[in-house]
Amino acid sequence: MSWYRWDGEDLILACHLQPKASKDEFAGLHGDRLKIRLTAPPVEGKANAHLLAFLAAAFGVPKSQVSLESGELNRQKRVRIRQPRQLPALPGLSPQPGN
Repeated sequence: MSWYRWDGEDLILACHLQPKASKDEFAGLHGDRLKIRLTAPPVEGKANAHLLAFLAAAFGVPKSQVSLESGELNRQKRVRIRQPRQLPALPGLSPQPGN
């Protein structure tokens, strides 16, 4: 299984989160998931909120178009990005089929 898949015009990401990192960044692959390092601590939803804002900026969409589908209390998360406007340079990420 790949760390991402297209669901119509939406992009679904399988992520492995590393909170309390020294900077916000994509950190390659962690098994079959995209590893993301974030500066936010894993308390009271701060890391989740920070993750959604980080992904919104990276994919060129408003925060309202990024949602956590699973993994709210776990490092393993699944995130939906509705109609991403741009794709960051990530390993193996290809545009939506037909575009």
